[in-house]
Amino acid sequence: MKSTRFSGIADAKARIGQEVGVSDWLPIEQERVNAFAQVTGDQQWIHVDVERAKRESPFGGPIAHGYLTLSLLAKFAQECIAIEGVRLAVNYGLNRVRFASPVKVGSRVRAKFVLGAVEEITGGAQIVWQAVIEIEGSDKPACAAEMVTRWYF
Repeated sequence: MKSTRFSGIADAKARIGQEVGVSDWLPIEQERVNAFAQVTGDQQWIHVDVERAKRESPFGGPIAHGYLTLSLLAKFAQECIAIEGVRLAVNYGLNRVRFASPVKVGSRVRAKFVLGAVEEITGGAQIVWQAVIEIEGSDKPACAAEMVTRWYF
C-alpha cells in the first residue's frame, strides 16, 4: 500500500495532480455482499441468489452492488490518506460517479487516489480526490468518482 500523510493545507496544495495513495487489495466475498443487501434492503437476485446468478446473469455469477463498491472509498481513503492536526474529516459529496465494470464476487478490488483540488474554507479545507476502484486482473475499473472531503482544524 502506498499512503500519504499531509502536514497541512499548504502541503496538500503542493501535491495537486499527484497520486497520493493506493490501498491494499480487498476480497469481495459473498458474505460482504449479503450483509450490504441486508443493511440497504437491496436484495436483487443478481447480488444475493448465487445459483440463479450463475444460471441467468450475463456475468456468470453474483456481483457486488455498485453502491457497495462506491462505499468502500471511505475505507480505502482511511488506509491511504492522513492529515496532521485535523480534528474532523467528513465526506462532503461525490461528483461524476461511474460504474464502469461489475465486481464479481470472489474478485479483489483496491483504490487509487489522485489529489484533484484543494480549496480553503472557513476552519479548514475542501479537497477533491480523483478516485478509481480497480479490479485485480481487469483493464477496466469498477468505479471512478470525484470524492469531496472536508478537513477541519
